[in-house]
Amino acid sequence: MGTSESRALPVLERVALAAAVCHRKLSGNLRKAVTIGFSLALFSLLGLGLTLPGLVHAAASPHTILVLGDSLSAGYGVKVDATWVALLEQRLAKQGYGYRVVNASISGETTGGARSRLPRALELHKPDVVVIELGGNDGLRGLPLKQVRGNFEYLIETSQAAQAKVVLVGMRMPPNYGAEYANSFHALYGELAKKYDVPLVDFFLDGVALDDTLMQADGIHPNATAQPKLLDNLWPALSKVLKK
Repeated sequence: MGTSESRALPVLERVALAAAVCHRKLSGNLRKAVTIGFSLALFSLLGLGLTLPGLVHAAASPHTILVLGDSLSAGYGVKVDATWVALLEQRLAKQGYGYRVVNASISGETTGGARSRLPRALELHKPDVVVIELGGNDGLRGLPLKQVRGNFEYLIETSQAAQAKVVLVGMRMPPNYGAEYANSFHALYGELAKKYDVPLVDFFLDGVALDDTLMQADGIHPNATAQPKLLDNLWPALSKVLKK
């Protein structure tokens, strides 16, 4: 287990132990309060970039890839070991790359939310590579592109200042958001990739978004069958910054 995870786990264990002791002594509403309190404490720790066993892979590896994303990378509706992030860890091992993968993705995440979490995650994990898979929720909310651009610039610049290579993962908006907004939204990724000289995935859901057999019932999130395709879409850009 890496240094940051070694620090994180005892903290979580102490919180859990304290909750368990109180839980045995209390009943009724007080017991429910302790349970809720423990849940809030746990999510607060995770929000600081602390990770539970299973979310960090190949911890003994000398290099780290930090995935900063939304539900597409958090694996919404998909078993953890079937997500593209888990498949990435497997591919890296098979091809002889010495990387561990830290998944700091949260369903519903925006560029603004990731902006507040990134400095702590960089401090804890000291990644060699940061994969930024964000923007979809910003676009679906119709956030001003100037605001989205500013957040992306912060994420890229802060990652690069920490000596990490950045891979930018592009998204597209449905046409019902208006052609001008949708086109400008997608163009933003290319502009940022050129400005900061970072590898770009043009459209993460290419070959997936319009295939009903690869999407969950909500029509928004890829299913388990789509996960290998997502990894294949990412791999050409990611492989440019990997080293054995």
